[in-house]
Amino acid sequence: MKNTTEAHFRQRLIEYAKKHGVTKAADRYHISRKTVHKWLKRYDGTLASLEDQSHRPHHSPKAHTEEEILAIVRRLRRHEWSDLILVYQELVEQTGYTRSYGGFKRVAEWLKKGKAEEKKRKKRKNKPYAKAEFPGQKVQIDVKYVPRECAVDGKQYYEFIAVDEYSRWTFRYMYEERSTYSARDFLIRFLKAFPYKVYRVQTDNGTEFTKQLWVTDKSDLTLFEQELQARGIVYQRIRPATPRHNGKVERQNRIDGERFYSKLRMYSLEDGRKQLAAYQRKSNTYWKHCLGMRSPNQILALYDQEHPGARIK
Repeated sequence: MKNTTEAHFRQRLIEYAKKHGVTKAADRYHISRKTVHKWLKRYDGTLASLEDQSHRPHHSPKAHTEEEILAIVRRLRRHEWSDLILVYQELVEQTGYTRSYGGFKRVAEWLKKGKAEEKKRKKRKNKPYAKAEFPGQKVQIDVKYVPRECAVDGKQYYEFIAVDEYSRWTFRYMYEERSTYSARDFLIRFLKAFPYKVYRVQTDNGTEFTKQLWVTDKSDLTLFEQELQARGIVYQRIRPATPRHNGKVERQNRIDGERFYSKLRMYSLEDGRKQLAAYQRKSNTYWKHCLGMRSPNQILALYDQEHPGARIK
């Protein structure tokens, strides 16, 4: 839509400049003399000549090439136009793509949505959060319902998941029941798989982890809490109804839903565990934006270089 009001203003400016000179016109309308000369030169007697023109550059030497756009489209289609960071990793590793992730993301969003304006959202002002300084300093654990449509036998299964806050290294295991027995077994399996000492574990207030919200005797511990206590690991529960405090593991659950569970078809618990183990081995090699476009395995390898002997296995 053309701004005719602005065009009329420029027309008055030009008429004043022709009568009183460029300098006086610039002073009166609070613009530079250069701008006055620009509109005098452009004016041909019509308002149309004073309308704003496109600011789009005639040539963009750093724009994506047709080959790069085609490669992006192919991989976006393969991943059903989602999971941008995995698409970016494949482009870099398989095609030699050299653009930044930010540049790639803008092109991908443009391809998906056109040039629609982004909706402005009011950002939540989060409280300062102390980041983990080494592997095992703090681990978040949660439970995810395996979607029923994934199980051919129609049973309900549960996935326990642990995420190391420092490296985002993730461990998962599937169970038939959501109980404190399963939670304890998962904890033992995770501690055996994770190559560093664990100092703190954080969970929500689910009964598979704790019953401190429902008992008066604080010494009445679940099997999960007993195992933590026996191993000297500090146990931290998040505030009720605040899943964002377990944000790292919640985010990983959403990613797993897109990358794994949306395509999973399992015929038994053992089959599900086998497929989950294969996905887990790959998932710790996938890049993450929060890690500076590096994978959890790469972060741990860098930590080992800086701190030789830190591993306990």
